[in-house]
Amino acid sequence: MTTNATTGTLYIVSAPSGAGKTSLVKALIETQAQIRVSVSHTTRAMRPGEVDQVNYHFTAREDFIAMLERDEFLEHAEVFGNLYGTSQRWIEQTLKQGYDLILEIDWQGAQQVRRLMPQAKSIFILPPTQEALRQRLNNRGQDSDEIIDERMREAVSEMSHYVEYDYLVINDDFKVALDDLKAIFRANQQLQTLQQQRHADLLSRLLA
Repeated sequence: MTTNATTGTLYIVSAPSGAGKTSLVKALIETQAQIRVSVSHTTRAMRPGEVDQVNYHFTAREDFIAMLERDEFLEHAEVFGNLYGTSQRWIEQTLKQGYDLILEIDWQGAQQVRRLMPQAKSIFILPPTQEALRQRLNNRGQDSDEIIDERMREAVSEMSHYVEYDYLVINDDFKVALDDLKAIFRANQQLQTLQQQRHADLLSRLLA
């Protein structure tokens, strides 16, 4: 078997704020060495516990706009007054190394990526109810009631775009949702075209 003989798969993962996307993705990559997460650039302030270049590349607004003018982003969006973007060069280099790569982006960014990279797979994560989503946002203890109300309105709008995605995961029970996420990645890793590239020597010997 040859390693890194195949290009990795790009996965778009979207969810409304509070649906558990970040926790699910973190749990997934802790057990899957072949999967990496794209680190986006953002102009928003760093939250407690976050680390620059791990959670995000925290970037001054003027620097972000300069990168935008140089056409360095695969996708970009403005969310709650903050800019977010994904470096196209880093994405392409990581996929060429054979890693599966996750983009945690909203539906607007997903539409941009699909236009440029139509082979990307997409997954939408939903909460079980609106009440559960509001409770999770309240439990963060980071935002005022006004901001939570705004996030809920935004969440309902964002959730309407689930029909644009290949896979749907309901995060009611965390373990079940994580198993569902793992199953999606595992199934795609067994696609005939990818297996043919990974196991070219084995297949040629079998058919000799």
